[in-house]
Amino acid sequence: MTLAPPALSVIPIGDEPDEAAAIAGVVAELRRLRAASQLSRYRGPAPRLPSREAIGAIVDSLVSALYPRHFGPPGVSARDADVFVSGVLAKTLPALKRQISLALALERSHAREEARASRRSADDIARAFLAALPRIRAMLDKDVRAAFVLDPSANSIDEVIFCFPGVAAVMRHRLAHELHRLDAPLLARIVAEIAHAEAGVDIHPGAEIGEGFFIDHGTGVVIGETAIIGRNVRLYQAVTLGARRFEVGADGAMRKSYPRHPIVEDDVVIYAGATILGRITIGRGSSIGGNVWLTESVPPGSVITQAKIRANGLAEGDGV
Repeated sequence: MTLAPPALSVIPIGDEPDEAAAIAGVVAELRRLRAASQLSRYRGPAPRLPSREAIGAIVDSLVSALYPRHFGPPGVSARDADVFVSGVLAKTLPALKRQISLALALERSHAREEARASRRSADDIARAFLAALPRIRAMLDKDVRAAFVLDPSANSIDEVIFCFPGVAAVMRHRLAHELHRLDAPLLARIVAEIAHAEAGVDIHPGAEIGEGFFIDHGTGVVIGETAIIGRNVRLYQAVTLGARRFEVGADGAMRKSYPRHPIVEDDVVIYAGATILGRITIGRGSSIGGNVWLTESVPPGSVITQAKIRANGLAEGDGV
């Protein structure tokens, strides 16, 4: 397992004099633009950035530590799993500390975001994150069980763990959310975007999601930063839990991190293509039909579907 970023490769400059001069001019202009951009963002010299590639390797290692028989070495036995997990965590923890340290230094260097920088150290965050892994595994086991029970196509728990993109996205969200909760938001967002790229599911790491969560099919699901989802909730593909509007502060700048996404209570089902916007509440046990556009709260036990079309062309509500 290699966690260090690869060495930089050198791209040869063209042999023709005109080509070399053109490349040199572009390089100089890009350097000027970088310097101007960095000057506007940082209080001092540009800090070293975290590595998305290294963070991706850390995530893969953590997933293999959570489920070593599925994502560890081929043929690893239950007896050997502890040895494997111990070795993975011993290698991953220093790499995680390094990336957290780089992210914290970057946050503290931002000229206008000093107040947002974490007061925790990289060591504190990494150790707290390590201690949370058993709790994360316990939640994931309930997510996996929910997927197996609720999807008639699932033949086994192992199939769910190996193959379901919604489960893969939730695995990585649980890791990202813990980093977000521990004041490592940049790393959390990178982990979330890696999951987005791999599974087609876009969950902001700030979203709070209860146990027994199942995303069927997965592709196109969007869950916003301040969404709160209860226990035993099921979503289908292309569901959006988004903001209805964005507030602007007295200084004219867009407000950040205020509650603007839905609250979904326990035992709710939201079918494919539904769009639920704003800080509204979907009451416990409700069912939201496919392609519904919803911007108002609904009480527990509601059944919301699209309007039906009569033969005379008039719409008949088939809602709460």
